[in-house]
Amino acid sequence: MTTIAFIGLGNMGNPMAANLVKAGHTVHGFDLMPENLVIARDHGVVVMANAIAAVKGADVVITMLPAGKHVLSVYEDIAPKAKKGALFIDSSTIDVESARKAHAIAARHELLSIDAPVSGGTGGTLTFMAGGSKDAFAKAEPVLTPMAGRIVHCGDDGAGQAAKICNNMILGISMIGVAEAFVLAEKLGLSHQALFDVASTSSGQCWSLTTYCPVPGPVPTSPANNGYRPGFAAALMLKDLKLSQEAAQSAGAVTPLGAEAAQLYALFNAQGHAGADFSGIINFLRGTPA
Repeated sequence: MTTIAFIGLGNMGNPMAANLVKAGHTVHGFDLMPENLVIARDHGVVVMANAIAAVKGADVVITMLPAGKHVLSVYEDIAPKAKKGALFIDSSTIDVESARKAHAIAARHELLSIDAPVSGGTGGTLTFMAGGSKDAFAKAEPVLTPMAGRIVHCGDDGAGQAAKICNNMILGISMIGVAEAFVLAEKLGLSHQALFDVASTSSGQCWSLTTYCPVPGPVPTSPANNGYRPGFAAALMLKDLKLSQEAAQSAGAVTPLGAEAAQLYALFNAQGHAGADFSGIINFLRGTPA
């Protein structure tokens, strides 16, 4: 099978690498956090001393890093050391401009590349949104498949990041809308279950309601039933909303609801709830602690 270098073995990267090992690939991994390397080793990843060591001889290089500046720094370090013709897959969530710069670094060293951020959980339920050439995507698809519930080729360089930013802007806005509706229902004496039963089967239905309901009860698997433990942390939602607003400003797009959602999540985070699930913003809207 394929030899894969995996750089960035955090909460998302480690399960993804584990799925690649289960699929029969040899995975050489590196992360700056020693505790993440311990988990990776337990999953069958061959732990390497640094990113360059992980990349040498690899057919595919996958990165899952916090921000665009980290991706570009790592690419500058590892691209000159990579196997000629290797495929670079960046699954970080970063700004579109940085994604396109990463593609340019890869191209300069005669490497194929795609940006492929993810949405959803781990364990085979991820949706990959891929940007890059058709040739790069064709080579990437069988590598992504063991980690994916769905893989969508969104277009050329940076298109995957563009899709991720737009998707999560929808998510942030819709969660606030659902939360506001439940807060209003409470004030009007309507039960959570009654509102859920109506809205989930009529025109108000959306993922934030039917899968990730922000109040306890109607959807037992939602974080609302577990003290708003993430899930998807409010800090990550704020990061993605900020990326959406940077992209909107750069592209000249008018996104007033996206801007308002970013402001509300900034306030929620500032109150000390960055580590809570993003659906916990309902407590902020109520004016009560998360």
